[in-house]
Amino acid sequence: MDQSSFHVSTDKKKLNIDLIFEFLNKEAYWSPNRSRETVEKSIENSLCFGVYDKENNQVGFARIITDYSIYAYICDLFVISSYRRLGLGKLLVKEMLRNPDLSLVKNWSLATRDAHELYKKFGFINITNPERLMSRTIQ
Repeated sequence: MDQSSFHVSTDKKKLNIDLIFEFLNKEAYWSPNRSRETVEKSIENSLCFGVYDKENNQVGFARIITDYSIYAYICDLFVISSYRRLGLGKLLVKEMLRNPDLSLVKNWSLATRDAHELYKKFGFINITNPERLMSRTIQ
């Protein structure tokens, strides 16, 4: 099985919310115990990408928080474990970066604990001036 057996879509009607919720809530290190309501609201307010096999079963997901003109933040990207090592993460990032609705966006960012090499293939680099960035997290 190779990448040609899969396709990417931004059609939110095709998303398998149960699969997305289950992965984000139980498997993803960045979102333990995220509520279903939060997952649904985040999907509603983001540009979402699903990866599907030939039978239209969803096997991957990512979403982008964006203003469609200046800034885009990639988040919640995953491929379910049984479909990893097929290049689907690369396919997903490639499709996100070439999406025509994001053609004006020049500033992209993301956070990752373990996928630096994937994103470096697409021109992402480590932050050069982290002292300029700030964050606020409410627990």
